[in-house]
Amino acid sequence: MKNVTSFLTTRQRRATPSFLRSLMLGGVIVLGLVAGQASSDSSWETLHGEVSEGDVVPLETILDWLEARYIGEVLEVEAEREGGYVEYEIKLLGPQNQVVEFEFDGQTGQLMKMEGVRINDMRRPQ
Repeated sequence: MKNVTSFLTTRQRRATPSFLRSLMLGGVIVLGLVAGQASSDSSWETLHGEVSEGDVVPLETILDWLEARYIGEVLEVEAEREGGYVEYEIKLLGPQNQVVEFEFDGQTGQLMKMEGVRINDMRRPQ
């Protein structure tokens, strides 16, 4: 069974160094889904515990990594679990209205995959 935890936001720019805090203050809608159905708080508690114990990379770390390397506004963030594996999926809206999805390994924070068009146009100069 696949667990999906999703944070949906309106198109917001990162105005402060702590993007996660600005999302929370901006009125993030939080959904928990299990195979298309609402789940209990236990999936949130489990994920929070794994982050607290250092088994899963904090979402803020992933968002900071993206902000340092790519220009765009966060459209959606999902934390998915299939078995014991956690994956973050983050969709960014680029400066040319392109939507790019980034997938990260939740345990290591490593970027695993990018999908979208004109991804290079979103890269920040290093």
